[in-house]
Amino acid sequence: MSVLSKSWRGALALGAAAMVLAAGLVAGPALAQKKSSKPAAAAAASPYQDALNGAYAKFKDLKEGKNADYIPALAKVDANIFGIALVTVDGKVYSTGDIISEVSIQSISKVFTMAKVMEEQGPDAIANNMGVDATGQVFNSIVAVEQYKGSEMNAMVNPGAITTTSMVSGATRDEIWNKILAFHSDFAGRPLAVNEEVFKSEAETNQRNQAIAMLMYAYGHIKNEPLRACDIYTEQCAISVNAKDLAMMAATLANGGKNPVTGKQCMNVANVPKVLAVMATAGLYDDSGKWLYMTGLPAKSGVGGGILAVSPGKFGIAVISPPLDAAGNSVKAQKAIAEVSNALGGNPLAPKPR
Repeated sequence: MSVLSKSWRGALALGAAAMVLAAGLVAGPALAQKKSSKPAAAAAASPYQDALNGAYAKFKDLKEGKNADYIPALAKVDANIFGIALVTVDGKVYSTGDIISEVSIQSISKVFTMAKVMEEQGPDAIANNMGVDATGQVFNSIVAVEQYKGSEMNAMVNPGAITTTSMVSGATRDEIWNKILAFHSDFAGRPLAVNEEVFKSEAETNQRNQAIAMLMYAYGHIKNEPLRACDIYTEQCAISVNAKDLAMMAATLANGGKNPVTGKQCMNVANVPKVLAVMATAGLYDDSGKWLYMTGLPAKSGVGGGILAVSPGKFGIAVISPPLDAAGNSVKAQKAIAEVSNALGGNPLAPKPR
């Protein structure tokens, strides 16, 4: 009797185990599927992605503005390009629209060449040479140079920017250029290249910038080879970027000079506030004050159609859309960045009461 009892209990245990195993085989895949669906659902509910999608849908059919045409190659760029990208300081990347098409960086490059000079010589080198004040005049004004003999400028307008390029150290043109390109690439997190068609087109039509370079040389702000400085400046403006590149560059500034994806410390954290201050006061040409009033974001635009903006400690955001307004700023980019920043609380000038 005791032997039969043990056998019966063993069979019962085996049967129960089989039932549990069978249940597990049936339920296992369903449970796994349910578990794996959670991250996807969380990603879909991201407020960052929702904000980008909403801005894209709201402005994608906007037809205001027109491409820059004073540089012939820019007039030929597809006016329908519209892409938005945002990178958080913890390295998360969000995007919508066309983030593959590239445009020339143009005046956005001024930010990073200025940062390079600060890295080499300290921020006082910029403040003491051409200054950091908004000129109150157009970005390529010769009158502004004459008014204060090249002082009371800033590195976001052409006279200050060409002077800044002349300050990058190097024994040869190639050495100077390679430093500038590598610095931009570190911020973007990938090797960048020059759009040779844009460079050629711009070099053939930059007589005004050559004159500005000679004038800054005459007043002692450019120390030597002003036309070389102008040529290097022209080439840096022809660097090709997409919306994700620009957002990564902005996020690196937002993250204290450290690229949040590659982890590379691209510049001294102590110099970042100086860069952001000049962007805030002079980053969007004649409408810099209006932009800061509306968004509070340090930003920089380029006539290629890009704008990047920085929400310090939070994110960098960028939009590419070539049609510009009368001040030379992308129409869609301004609207989309403001829309996204407002949705995410990006304005650094908006304190929250305790």
